[in-house]
Amino acid sequence: MVGKLQNGDRLRPIDLARGHGLSTQAVRNYEEAGILPAAGRTAHGYRTYTSLHARALGAFLALLPGHGHRSAASIMRAVNRGAAGEAYRLIDESHAQLLDDRRTLWAVESALRDLAHAEVPVPSAVASRPGGTFVGPLAAELGIRPATLRKWERAGLVRPRRDPLTGYRVYGEADVRDARLAHQLRRGGYLLEQIASVIAQVRDAGGPEPLEATLRDWHDRVSARGRAMLSGAAELEAYLRERG
Repeated sequence: MVGKLQNGDRLRPIDLARGHGLSTQAVRNYEEAGILPAAGRTAHGYRTYTSLHARALGAFLALLPGHGHRSAASIMRAVNRGAAGEAYRLIDESHAQLLDDRRTLWAVESALRDLAHAEVPVPSAVASRPGGTFVGPLAAELGIRPATLRKWERAGLVRPRRDPLTGYRVYGEADVRDARLAHQLRRGGYLLEQIASVIAQVRDAGGPEPLEATLRDWHDRVSARGRAMLSGAAELEAYLRERG
């Protein structure tokens, strides 16, 4: 519809809504939120829109998949009040977040590869019990302090059981896996909160191997978001050109 309109053409709210598969109430809401420029008014007070509004609405809808509703709305509001620099900053922030997500994905994949190739040491008879390893040997294997493992436990990264006789922490096979994964991600500079989310996915998937499907989906979503940002940028550029 946009390509067939001239700047002087007038659209009713229902025309603009139908052209984008929306309700007229949604169009009014977007205008009131500053996502669209203010509508013109007829002598009787009815809203009228133009090709500029159609461009603005198309730009906003194109920005949504890549930037999310909050950022897309903020970008459009900045453009509509003439603060292009603010809009560009918001776009840069979204791209930076996408890059951070992509780097996290790479780090998780790298950590899981390292985990798969890691050799599992045989614990000594003094430092272990059947079915698990104590905090000291595990910390020594990872090259960290026992206090670090206890901190990771408080953050939910590892969940050792307690020996019923001694009360000592006993790390089972899954705990050792989680500790190694946490260690790899910490070396990559990731926060405990970020690592906890990754380890929760590993646990939900039943281990690193079943997580491969999740990682493929993560790849697809990151790529789709990057492509959506390109489409959104093209529509926003068209709107900026029409605004003049």
